[in-house]
Amino acid sequence: MEENQRTVLYAFLSRIFADIIDEPFYNALKANKELLATIGVESYNWVDSVSQEEALEALNVDYTSMFVMHAQPIESFVLDAKQETLVGLQNPVMQFYFENGYDVDMNQTSIMAPDHISIEFGFMQALAQRQEDSIALHFLTQHLGAWAIPYCMGMRSMAQTPLYQEVCDFVVEFLVSEIDYLTRKVA
Repeated sequence: MEENQRTVLYAFLSRIFADIIDEPFYNALKANKELLATIGVESYNWVDSVSQEEALEALNVDYTSMFVMHAQPIESFVLDAKQETLVGLQNPVMQFYFENGYDVDMNQTSIMAPDHISIEFGFMQALAQRQEDSIALHFLTQHLGAWAIPYCMGMRSMAQTPLYQEVCDFVVEFLVSEIDYLTRKVA
């Protein structure tokens, strides 16, 4: 996979987990047939077979049910039985960002947790752009890959729309392939 493709995929994953799918994002996604096909054939076919209104309604219900009401995609919630979000440098992910020169301005996002899956994918996007492979591999093995893979495996069964079902499958496959790719590249 080309470096630019990796960056685009991380950006897509950061956005799709950040919030409900709005009309501009849906239109951009629907227009990007290559990305839809990469996510999965069912998603590709489903987006073409339903009206925009129907799709947005189903996707927004699915997002809210999966990622807001049931199991928020936040590393500390998934890994810590207390389901507490540590703030500042008490949060191991925020500390990792800081130690590696990634400034997370939490005032620029509605996401309040620095270890939210969307922020972590955004970090990986930045590392892919800068080709900081060693740091990326460490982050994947210590943080994002360690929790997002089992999280998405579990969330897949909760998804009602083909898009979110296949996004969950894609995250698992993509992160496993990224760990393998970066392990070989860094070695």
